[in-house]
Amino acid sequence: MSFTSNYNNEQPLNFKMAVPKKRTSISKKRIRKNIWKGKGYWAALKALSLGKSLSTGNSKSFFVRQKKK
Repeated sequence: MSFTSNYNNEQPLNFKMAVPKKRTSISKKRIRKNIWKGKGYWAALKALSLGKSLSTGNSKSFFVRQKKK
């Protein structure tokens, strides 16, 4: 099965996918995974902190218009 660019010409597209040369060790895999998870953790922590400051009104980076009741 080949991918074709034009149905009239039937010329296959020539592209190659990146293939790792050697197997990644378990320790390197864990390190990369923990760095990736850590980025998500800090992003969530910042979002929570910003949400808290907005709800209390102590935010210095956002101005929220208060609704009059």
